[in-house]
Amino acid sequence: MTFRIRAARTADLQALYEMAKLAGGGFTNLPPDRRALSAKLARAADAFATPDAADPLNPRDELFVFILENAETGEVRGTAQIFTSVGRQWPFYSYRIATLTQHSKELGRTFRAEMLNLVTDLEGSSEVGGLFLHPAERAGGLGLLLARSRYLFIAMHRQRFGERILAELRGVIDERGGSPFWDGVAGRFFGMSFQEADYFNAINGNQFIADLMPKHPVYVAMLPESARSAIGLPHPSGRAAMRMLEEEGFAYEGYVDIFDGGPTMTARTDKVRSISEAREMPVAHVRAPEGDGPAARALVAAGRLADFRCAFAEIAETPDGLTIDPVAAATLGIRAGDQVWFVER
Repeated sequence: MTFRIRAARTADLQALYEMAKLAGGGFTNLPPDRRALSAKLARAADAFATPDAADPLNPRDELFVFILENAETGEVRGTAQIFTSVGRQWPFYSYRIATLTQHSKELGRTFRAEMLNLVTDLEGSSEVGGLFLHPAERAGGLGLLLARSRYLFIAMHRQRFGERILAELRGVIDERGGSPFWDGVAGRFFGMSFQEADYFNAINGNQFIADLMPKHPVYVAMLPESARSAIGLPHPSGRAAMRMLEEEGFAYEGYVDIFDGGPTMTARTDKVRSISEAREMPVAHVRAPEGDGPAARALVAAGRLADFRCAFAEIAETPDGLTIDPVAAATLGIRAGDQVWFVER
């Protein structure tokens, strides 16, 4: 089977809703709510329809939603998202871990206390998120295709995105669907369960956090062990995603999600490997790349904005341009003379 990434359409609502029901708790960017998902698709349609424009003094708060589909059947099997500039509609809150060192001369001891500080440091960053792959397709590198296709899209439309990029990983969720971190920290101030707060945030935004969250630092030592041990840990299903992010150049710098304590990974946008190594080249030949130089497995993308498509391909570079295998060319709808972007797998 052959798969490709494409821009989401309003007709994808039912498929997204079915995937959202499979995603489980803590997946704020893919809520199992038709109205919220419909609003996301409408917002994405507006972004895909807006021509590229650079305005560094007034960055747009845009959302791009992508779909992984079986190119043979048209069946939707995954999704992913990019936010161009977080914190524009409402504040983008994180906890950041800090250390306070104090020394007692009388006792001859130095005490170091870890604290959680509520910050909006990451405002204005771009965000990659909302990645979900159908459980039946979690093999063959499709998660990698979903994740890295977004970086090719960013490279192709670089002026729309910030200088910094982040990815929030889902934190530890217990067998009841609750969050030990939420129960030990924010849940004490909100009078609602993690599931209730997570769903409310996904549907209505997080202004209620600004209204009710304590603004003073939280001393980690005062939290229950279950909450302390969850700080900065990804959900078991997110460990592979964390490794992929690290391979792209993202790092964990002490920022954690205010709901479940999961790690927020950050990077300089132009330092992300699949962005910095992405190149544009014309297609010279559509044929098996053997005989045209060293063949390579790559992600290849064509089309801009709503016409964006991305798929795996066998390629070879020649003096005239790129040789690409016929199956990939058909999947992407490209032919000799078309411009494509690519990055080796």
